[in-house]
Amino acid sequence: MSGTSLDGIDVAIIDITGSGFRAKINVLTSHSVPYPRKIREALLAMSGTNAFPGEISRLNFLLGELYAEALEETAERADIPLDSIKLIGCHGQTIFHEGQGSQYLGKKVASTFQIGESSVISERTGINVISNFREGDMAAGGKGAPLVPYLDYMLIRHRGRGRVAVNIGGIANLTAIPPNTSTDRVIAFDTGPGNMVIDQLVSRITQGGQTFDRDGVIAASGEIDPKLLAKLLRDKYFRAKPPKTAGREQYGPEFVSKLLDTELSSEDLIATATALTAESIALAVRNFVLPEMRVDEIFVSGGGTHNPTLMRMLRKAMNSIPVMETTEVGLDVDAKEAIAFAVMAYETAHSRPSNVPMATGAKRPVVLGKLTQNGTTRNGSSENASSMNGSARNGTATHKAKATRSTKLTRTAIPTKAKAAAR
Repeated sequence: MSGTSLDGIDVAIIDITGSGFRAKINVLTSHSVPYPRKIREALLAMSGTNAFPGEISRLNFLLGELYAEALEETAERADIPLDSIKLIGCHGQTIFHEGQGSQYLGKKVASTFQIGESSVISERTGINVISNFREGDMAAGGKGAPLVPYLDYMLIRHRGRGRVAVNIGGIANLTAIPPNTSTDRVIAFDTGPGNMVIDQLVSRITQGGQTFDRDGVIAASGEIDPKLLAKLLRDKYFRAKPPKTAGREQYGPEFVSKLLDTELSSEDLIATATALTAESIALAVRNFVLPEMRVDEIFVSGGGTHNPTLMRMLRKAMNSIPVMETTEVGLDVDAKEAIAFAVMAYETAHSRPSNVPMATGAKRPVVLGKLTQNGTTRNGSSENASSMNGSARNGTATHKAKATRSTKLTRTAIPTKAKAAAR
């Protein structure tokens, strides 16, 4: 899987034992395989648009091949035998997501669509695959997102501190966990744009010469336009109460085209877009989290952590609340979502729910995903998992791990080959 940034296939391989929120996770390795330029361009052209069925079908099968290759590459880099992986959890690539629903042919329909054919992945690797995680939550009345709060609650909750986990991918989302609480009081939702608007601006301004603001250098050289920023923050999405979810449908090409129509310099425009991400996250905390709980700490993960300008703006916007990276709690900033889908696939393999209804709005906890069974039995019934967001030898493989660097969730040493990608 890759997220809305469309920057590559993220893989994490984990060992997992136990069940539910008391499961023990050992992250063996994680790695990111960038999308070839033509693949990324095809996905950008397709996402949120009325693409032809033939294009969707071909790309669906092609991504299945790429996902299988990414898992094989990740396992080889870390000297992990592929046949020791017992389950793959593959989120796939979202090309359309409408959690709120809209009128269609006389009925209100909410829907989501991820591609990356699981049958191809299973056939190439010889491993069972669990995919299509979001549909089950939506069928139960949820918005299909965010799903990562399951892992956030598992790893970040604290008996005495109120904590907020923020992930800044293409879209930014948060999970707020009151001290010493159950999932019934967790608050989670998409806050709005993460890196998506910044990346699109950079790509269009440089005509594809750059695809993101490396180290936040462009934003740092510009000035925030307070009038434009205030106008953007008045968008009704930021005022809408959670649960809510955002995507390329709101913050894609049309949104970026309007920004480019302003008379701001490129540097000022990218600085303002970066401030929009930081301020919208802070606004979400102030409006929807602080009225419900105290916040002692904020832990950030995702590609946005590699943008020092964005992180500086976020810390300033959050004022006195400490803002740290998830590495402070032993969770690699680049691998969290990969690990999350590995864990969810593991839970699905054991017929256990892994959505958080308070986060998605679902009527009840549901078992997520669909199983693609491989015809062979070489993997037996061991508990190894991998995720394309991640790979987990104990039960699951999913696609989502930007880094080759492993997390610190385990006492087991991680192979030196597993080092973090720059972004």
